[in-house]
Amino acid sequence: MTTKQQPGLLLVNLGSPDSPSVSDVRRYLDEFLMDERVIDSHVVIRNLVVRGIILNTRPKKSAEAYRKVWTDEGSPLIVISRQLEQQVAGLWPGPVALGMRYGNPSIATALEQLRQSGVGEIIVVPLYPHYSMSSYETAVEKALDDASSMSDPPRLHFLPPFYDHPLYRKVLAQVTAPHLEGEWDHLLFSFHGVPVRHIEKRDPSGCYCLKTEDCCFTDHPATPMCYRAQCRRSARYLAEDLNLADDQWSVAFQSRLGNDPWLEPATEPTTERLAKQGIEKLKIICPAFVADCLETIEEVDMGVRETFIKAGGKQFEMIPCLNADPRWAQAIVEMAPEALQRTSPAASDGVIPQ
Repeated sequence: MTTKQQPGLLLVNLGSPDSPSVSDVRRYLDEFLMDERVIDSHVVIRNLVVRGIILNTRPKKSAEAYRKVWTDEGSPLIVISRQLEQQVAGLWPGPVALGMRYGNPSIATALEQLRQSGVGEIIVVPLYPHYSMSSYETAVEKALDDASSMSDPPRLHFLPPFYDHPLYRKVLAQVTAPHLEGEWDHLLFSFHGVPVRHIEKRDPSGCYCLKTEDCCFTDHPATPMCYRAQCRRSARYLAEDLNLADDQWSVAFQSRLGNDPWLEPATEPTTERLAKQGIEKLKIICPAFVADCLETIEEVDMGVRETFIKAGGKQFEMIPCLNADPRWAQAIVEMAPEALQRTSPAASDGVIPQ
């Protein structure tokens, strides 16, 4: 009797420059911003904006930000993701690998690593709780493209966004709860922002998303691909799981890029407004990220903290992401097999696994 081979498990996250040097940051930003799902303009316009404007100014500023968070081991996102990979590898019966959508270790390298281990099937876990074209969708598309170029491509299965999965909800509540002990005034959910047009593009009806105040909380064919709805729902879920009153929490969006309309309200002015309204002890959580990174450490815990304190706030605490918590690793291992029952998505059409 032969034992059925266990599928490989591929963890995918955003990525990081190889170092905080200007040249490495420029190379990373070029790969990131030239992705048609990040800046979704025509390739000629995107090339002009990214390579003609942004890459001539932004790399130096971004390199300075990366240097603030860089550790002896390297980029916090990569270090934490490696720690999570090790935790998961100790629980998963098959081989485990880590790939980044941009930078190193690449998805292609991770797929080849798993294929060399002899697996014919791979479960891909994009480490994004919510669906958006610039995070989950582009990771799926890249994995499909890289796998298709292999001489003996493995079969891929994708875990869908898990913002509402009971296991994820349970772990997020468990990790968050200790940080809400004691006295505090307000909990702000700060999600990574996206352009409004990204939301509208993934509305199959073309006439539902962002049209009414309660559109995010009404089930609709757009919901499986609506980042805003999933963010707002996941905030409500955590508030319910932690028994928070409605006036104890609110939602904002960070990391705006460019001048086009983005999701509102923006995080930094929201914290300034809260401070001026008398909120002295602010807690902030960033559930769009499962690992602490530049956006949580430098942008929020340094930059937004300074804004809040200057506006009159007294205490500011950023609640850490799930990172490599063993309970999070266990949840991934328990959720991952569900992907085997799902068909591969046609990511280029903005379709998630069904």
